Amino acid sequence: MLQVYRWDKDSKKCCLLDAEQVKNLSLDPQLSKSDYWIDLESPTPEEEAWIFEKVRPVHALVLEDIRKPIREPEVGPHLPKVEEWDDYLFAIVNPLNREYLNQCGDEIQPTERHRAYLQFSAVLTSNALITHHYTKLSCVDHLKNRLSHEVAIGNRGPDYLYHWLLDDLVDECAPVIDEILESLDDLEREILEQPQPSLLRKLLRHKSFIVILRKTMILEREVLARLTRNEFELVSPQEVIYYRNVYDHLIRYTEMIEGAREMISDLMQTHLAAVSNKLNTIMKVLTMISTIILPMTLIASIYGMNFDVLPGKEHPGGFWLSILAMGGCGIISLIFFRWRRWL
Repeated sequence: MLQVYRWDKDSKKCCLLDAEQVKNLSLDPQLSKSDYWIDLESPTPEEEAWIFEKVRPVHALVLEDIRKPIREPEVGPHLPKVEEWDDYLFAIVNPLNREYLNQCGDEIQPTERHRAYLQFSAVLTSNALITHHYTKLSCVDHLKNRLSHEVAIGNRGPDYLYHWLLDDLVDECAPVIDEILESLDDLEREILEQPQPSLLRKLLRHKSFIVILRKTMILEREVLARLTRNEFELVSPQEVIYYRNVYDHLIRYTEMIEGAREMISDLMQTHLAAVSNKLNTIMKVLTMISTIILPMTLIASIYGMNFDVLPGKEHPGGFWLSILAMGGCGIISLIFFRWRRWL
């Protein structure tokens, strides 16, 4: 689906172009006194060719990166990056695939890690922002809803619009990270109370998911860092401060995910220590039982030998005396263990 928003610089009004107007679309700054936002959501090959080859021609390598999710679906989306070309910026970020995450929970298979995030491509020029994505994105929908009652935000230029998209996209990480931290707190209580092998499997699944988040967030941090350095002429100095605000949010979320990663490692060590302590306790109890039974076994073995002459063999109370001796040995062992505080 192709949608084109136009802001007239003279009237300061915004309108959504119809199909006929889109056919006559021109982004040449010398021919048009308007700013544009072109959004391609699950576009057809014809729409991609029209925009990226006719309306706003881009380099073949850029188009190849844009089409990577369709061209190489088994590999997944392109990792975040930003590049400056002759008269436009090309950027890629990776929004979280909330639909897939909600479907599979924390049981992400290693071969399907690339499905945990999507590709959101953008081409930024002096008077246009072109966004491209093969999946419906909430950050794009939020901006479209915002434009319906705050038309003025589009009058500040395409670089300001792109900041809104990045800000919403970054903030989507917050609830996901909060869920991870809450889940880790619950796992910590379970590990301390009753360590089980199933808890270790949960920790490993959480670690796999955190590795995915960390990888894409670190690369997105580098993208935003470059956008905040006044490195690109197409990002005006007055808008850089807004990109810095987004960058600060991403820094905070990255630190939170780093903390969750360290917490996972600590919990795994705690789990292994708890299991080891539990095993030591079990072995301690079994050893004490064996030690208590050992003198009883010795007495029973002596009087079980096939000799004609054994002390007390013919005594009428020999059996009960041997039982008393074995019980006495067990009681003495228990008293000794208590005295040494082993029990």
